[in-house]
Amino acid sequence: MQKIKSYVLPIAIVLGLLLHDSCAAFSVVVPYIIFTILLLTFSAVDITKLRFKPLFIWIILFQVLASVGMYAILKLLSVNEIIAEGILIGILCPVAASVAVVSTMLGADRNTVTSYTVIGNLVVSIVAPVYFSFIGVNQDMPFWASFLQILRRIGTVIGLPFFIALALQLCLPKANTFLSRYKGLAFYLWAIALFLTLGQTIHFIFLNGEGNWNSILWLGLSALLFCIIQFGLGKWIGHKYGDTIAGGQLLGQKNSAMGIWMANHYLHPLASVYLAFYSVLQNLFNSLQLWRHDNKKGRS
Repeated sequence: MQKIKSYVLPIAIVLGLLLHDSCAAFSVVVPYIIFTILLLTFSAVDITKLRFKPLFIWIILFQVLASVGMYAILKLLSVNEIIAEGILIGILCPVAASVAVVSTMLGADRNTVTSYTVIGNLVVSIVAPVYFSFIGVNQDMPFWASFLQILRRIGTVIGLPFFIALALQLCLPKANTFLSRYKGLAFYLWAIALFLTLGQTIHFIFLNGEGNWNSILWLGLSALLFCIIQFGLGKWIGHKYGDTIAGGQLLGQKNSAMGIWMANHYLHPLASVYLAFYSVLQNLFNSLQLWRHDNKKGRS
């Protein structure tokens, strides 16, 4: 299984490049796939035992404040809107649903990363509609109309799986147990979502890349910079609370498929290129971490 996982990203990139027209046509199914991934993930966790930890406060504050703060700073500096929006969604993007897999392999506490997977996604489902009401394609709409429209779509995809899983665990435990047996499907669904979202981004680059290559270059460099910052800062914060690995993964490992979907629907679609680059970089970094971790175990 681990060997298969290591090939998912390059396969998704190659297929997205070859089949980008089809990816754009089937992008409508991505939110349903993400919904299913989160439902399977949450059903496999005893939600009633999840706990909020002080570590989460700092990670949430960084995601919520640094995202809009960087956007405001870049706009004051008259930076291209596409770059500003790419960095905004890149920082705000929720933690990956699969974060527990890599984190626990590296030695992080499973309860910590699982708790934040739930809490972090719920926070983004509330904050993102607020930001997208005055940034992106919905600026001309009245705030509350825009907020409620976006909340309905994002909240359904991110928040609803949590409440369904909670209801099943409290009221229909046998149904939840049945659903949790298929939690392994979440990985394959993530691979499909990644393929479709990367393909959609590649398709948009083909259509609109001409004249925007400078923006694409800066989006790639920004993704590299913030990948380093987020993993590094997360590890530093995590160290303060006794779990360096959890801190780094929770702040650094992003749900790129979700982020690309949000960018394509609520921001300038080219802003999603940031997360396409970020997805490659975070997977390379995680592969390096796993290789170093395995080497240390082998020597010991």
